[in-house]
This record gives sequence, C-alpha cells and structure tokens, in this order.
Amino acid sequence: MRVLILGGTGEARALAAELAARPGVEVTSSLAGRVRDPALPAGEIRIGGFGGVAGLTAYLAEQSVDALVDATHPFAATISAHAVSAADATGVPLVVLRRPGWSAAPGDRWTRVPDIVAAAASAGALPAGCLFLTTGRRDLAEFAADGTHDYLVRTVEPPDGATPPRMTLLLGRGPYTLDGEAGLMGEHGVTALVTKDSGGELTSAKLAAARDRGIGVIMVDRPPLPAGVTAVPTVAAVLDRLGYG
Repeated sequence: MRVLILGGTGEARALAAELAARPGVEVTSSLAGRVRDPALPAGEIRIGGFGGVAGLTAYLAEQSVDALVDATHPFAATISAHAVSAADATGVPLVVLRRPGWSAAPGDRWTRVPDIVAAAASAGALPAGCLFLTTGRRDLAEFAADGTHDYLVRTVEPPDGATPPRMTLLLGRGPYTLDGEAGLMGEHGVTALVTKDSGGELTSAKLAAARDRGIGVIMVDRPPLPAGVTAVPTVAAVLDRLGYG
C-alpha cells in the first residue's frame, strides 16, 4: 500500500512513523519546503510543490498512490483544495487530518475574526501598545501600514516581505512554556495577542499566559474545509480509515 501524506505538521510526522512501521506500507511525506531545517518524518520525503492540481493529479497516478492524507496546517487552504480535486480526478481515497481548534476558557478575552485582513483591522483599532503577533511571516504585510503600535513578532523563519514599521522580531519554534510566554509578554509590555486558531499543545501556552495577564486576544478563525469534506481529529482516526486501526 502506497500512502502520500501532505504536510509537515506534528500530526503528519506521527502518522508517517505509524505507517512506516507497518509491513507492506510505503509512506511518502510531501513537505512544502518553506522551512529551511524542517523536522523530517519517517519514510520517504518529497520537498517542494507539485505544480497545482494538475501536478498533484499526475503524481498520484504516476506513483500508483493508494491513499492520500491531507495533514497540512489548518490554514493551508490552497493545498487542501488541490488535494480534494486531485483525489476526485484519480479516484484515490482522501483522508483529511485536522487537530481540533482552540476553545476559549473562563477568563479569556477573545475577539474572533474571519481572516488575517480582519485581524489587521482589529489590531489597528486597538489603543496604542505592544501587540504580540504570531500569525506567521507570510501575513506580516497586512500589518505593515500600522505605524501606531509596537509589534513583537515571532516566526520560525525570517520574513522576506513588508513588515510592521515598529517591529521586534523573535525567531523560534515551539513548544513554548507558560512561564516563558508570560515572561516574554511582561518583558515587552504586551497589551494584546494576535494569533491564528492553529490548535494543538505546542503553542497554546501563549493563550494561557494572555488569560493570566488579562490580555485580549484577536483569534483568526480557520478557513473552511472544501465543500463536502469532513476531517478526522487524530492519527488513530486516520489509521482506522486506512484499515490499520
């Protein structure tokens, strides 16, 4: 059985490890290649794009892929849409793996917004202060017109486009601790957190730290899944779908 996993998430790596340990399964993980030093999964690895729907469709056919798993980041809407189209075109079964999103807890002060444009508008309307921005380097241009706020920006890779004019950049990759996040917010005088509803434990400490410090959060909602697609929340559920539960 040949399985192609899309995505460099922790869940994708965990799934690759499970499948690679099973006799008779050939697993290939496809990574986008946007991170210079990614954590590599078990099995075969492919780095780089496919060239749109047509390229992914051709790859599935040429490699005789038996199952396609979309385990990309919850905000990787384009590749998720391509996966649906390629699976439909080839008849290859598709399983979508999405870790559950975050839910507000008592004491949280969240403002949910539908996309990064709305997040930038909400951030720009806040009183002057320091905004902790953890939405990723590809979204920084949306905040580049805001000269009112100081921005504490944390990304995995250095940004390569427009950025907020008053920015302090931190390069880092989770997991993060509650004490570390609280200390960071205190050191920089953070007055609001702007983040995406990525879910998971690796980066959730910032939410608890914001709650403890009474800091408001602008939370960007996930893009919807393609029409007719239902995701499963765990690696175990994917294995069940593939007949390896």
